[in-house]
Amino acid sequence: MYIHGQQGVVPDLWILMTSRKLLWLIPLVLYLAFVYWYTNTGGPLKPEEIRSFTQKATEAGFQSDWIEPIHAFMSSDTGRQFFMVNAIDLNEDPPDVEGADPGETAMQLLGRYMKYMYPAMFRRASHPVFLASAVNTSLDLVGIEGAEEWNLVVVMRYRSRRDLLEIVTNPEFLDRHNFKIAALTKTIAYPTESEIYMSDPRFLLALILVALLALIDIVVVGRRHLKVGGG
Repeated sequence: MYIHGQQGVVPDLWILMTSRKLLWLIPLVLYLAFVYWYTNTGGPLKPEEIRSFTQKATEAGFQSDWIEPIHAFMSSDTGRQFFMVNAIDLNEDPPDVEGADPGETAMQLLGRYMKYMYPAMFRRASHPVFLASAVNTSLDLVGIEGAEEWNLVVVMRYRSRRDLLEIVTNPEFLDRHNFKIAALTKTIAYPTESEIYMSDPRFLLALILVALLALIDIVVVGRRHLKVGGG
């Protein structure tokens, strides 16, 4: 069987092979573009970047007791993605904050804070990976007082330490950070780097794409190949 085209007679088999290549090539290119965007390709922070971010933090009005741990955090950069683990205890009666309506709840105030954070994070391939509500008080406490009560645990993925520093040294961050402070009774936030992370979108997307494309290849392209082979 042959198909008549503008340039003459084109074998069906050639069209099938071209379709199969495009079926796999286009998603592969899009996947590689996503991986490139999602992955830190800039390496660890360079000394000049550390100096620049330290200066920006100081000029933005960071408290002096923040500067030293942030500097240590930058100096030990590995260039890998990291996860900020946040244990949160919401304030049941938060104070009024300039820029917010009187009587706003803790979640409303956090919403004002995240109104800046979410867009800034998503632009840099950073996002929440885990959110859970506490179902009981702490069952095991060692070496810490006043940590019996928590409301939420939130884990945020950041593409790099550079991305986090770009977010928090923006003057708008400190303006919004007041909403977060008012919304919380207490919080602990510390950065971690994963040893095992099976839910990495790059890994999951690759599995989904391979499975989906293989299915399309078998069901659609494979059937057309049988028709062509059968004449």
